[in-house]
Amino acid sequence: MLRSVRALSRAGALLAARSAVRAESQAVPVAVARAYATNSHDIFNIHRHESHNNWSTKFSFTADNLAKAKKIMANYPDNYQASAVIPLLDLAQQQNDGFLSLAAMNAVAQLLGMAPIRVYEVATFYTMFNRTPMGRYHVMVCGTTPCMLQGAKGIYKAISDHLGIVYGQTTEDKLFTLSEMECMGACVNAPMIAVADYSGGVEKFSYIYYEDLTPEDAVGILETLRSGKKPKVGSQHRHCAEPAGAIAGGKWVPSDPGQNITLRGEPRGPYCRDLNEPPPEPEAPKA
Repeated sequence: MLRSVRALSRAGALLAARSAVRAESQAVPVAVARAYATNSHDIFNIHRHESHNNWSTKFSFTADNLAKAKKIMANYPDNYQASAVIPLLDLAQQQNDGFLSLAAMNAVAQLLGMAPIRVYEVATFYTMFNRTPMGRYHVMVCGTTPCMLQGAKGIYKAISDHLGIVYGQTTEDKLFTLSEMECMGACVNAPMIAVADYSGGVEKFSYIYYEDLTPEDAVGILETLRSGKKPKVGSQHRHCAEPAGAIAGGKWVPSDPGQNITLRGEPRGPYCRDLNEPPPEPEAPKA
């Protein structure tokens, strides 16, 4: 009997605690609650009806882009047209200045004969699809382990301080949007950023990597973009990924390439025995 009373007391206390937590979470403003998202791209998946994005907003593919969509769809059998949803969403996003409106997603759904909710699921799953309007340049800072170890936090701070925005925000002049991106696959040249330029539509869309960055490099790239010029693509301090140095302490530290290789001479030719002769007996193991 005593055990039952204790169990009921614990259950009651747990229920009260859960109710308190629920009430407290409901009292937190949405903007504050969203601050705990695991990735800044989560911010771009929030939908709120606005003048530029609601059930009445119009979107249709241009004639050229519709032809491109049809060409993409032709790669898939008639009963697997839904497989084209990702490239078609990408095409719609490029046409729509870097974000997917409800109308754009609905247009893709109609073209592929899919339920709109299935298209929404794809668009909100992949971080490279943006659900809110973006600046001309979408600046993405890599936040995965190798870049973090090489100074990604310093890169983010330099960009954030220079632009006056944080992850998930766009500058007042609508030129830059800042976000965090997971691994970009150029870990050997960490830290790095990627910049997507949506201003030229599908024909001039670009997605460029800038690698081996110091905080000063990152700010310089932004100012070069602001001036309308094109920054150096790829590594800012070496050719591709040659063993010429690395970022350390927010600075580029060069090294002697000759000290970073294991090949000290011409490699010997491949070992080849006379195939017409029997193979040699294996050597006896040494005692």
